[in-house]
Amino acid sequence: MPRVSSDHLQARRRQILDGSRACFARHGYEGATVRRLEEATGLSRGAIFHHFKDKESLFLALAEDDAERMADVVAQQGLVQVMRDLLSDPHGRQGSVPGAEWLGTRLEVSRRLRTDAEFRSRWAQRSEQLTAATRERLRRQRRSGNLRDDVDVDVLTAYLELVLEGLVSHLAMGFPADDLDPVLDLVEESVRRHRNG
Repeated sequence: MPRVSSDHLQARRRQILDGSRACFARHGYEGATVRRLEEATGLSRGAIFHHFKDKESLFLALAEDDAERMADVVAQQGLVQVMRDLLSDPHGRQGSVPGAEWLGTRLEVSRRLRTDAEFRSRWAQRSEQLTAATRERLRRQRRSGNLRDDVDVDVLTAYLELVLEGLVSHLAMGFPADDLDPVLDLVEESVRRHRNG
């Protein structure tokens, strides 16, 4: 039996994640049946579940993939930049943040967090990556004197995450986003250190 290269396995995994993201966004978690996942990925259930133990593991892998991409942006440019990228590239074509399909999936995550304690526990492990990247970025900004020093970094992290969640909900519900850049300017300004004079 020939061995499959790691590049081939990675490409297959990416194919499954990309197709599944569209399927979950379109049909929700419950509606993303195995048949629909097969259609969206172009692969058999055997191929899909060779890479992922079950549907929940696949869904969580999507969340982890998105968190990694966003954490990379946060580490370099901050969480507000993630929000700006969501506004400027809503379909995720530039690759720095997930696209519109992710927004639908993110709403599905919110629903499951509310109703499924086991999912909430597994999700917490994956979402911590983005929180940690945000916290570290803010600490670096504080050390360099660019971040306000009258508010704890953990409070600022929670504040920025709440703004992100609000923006995600706004976009996922299809509300207009044309006038939100000044709002993000205000958010960014609110965490900066202001020097007298």
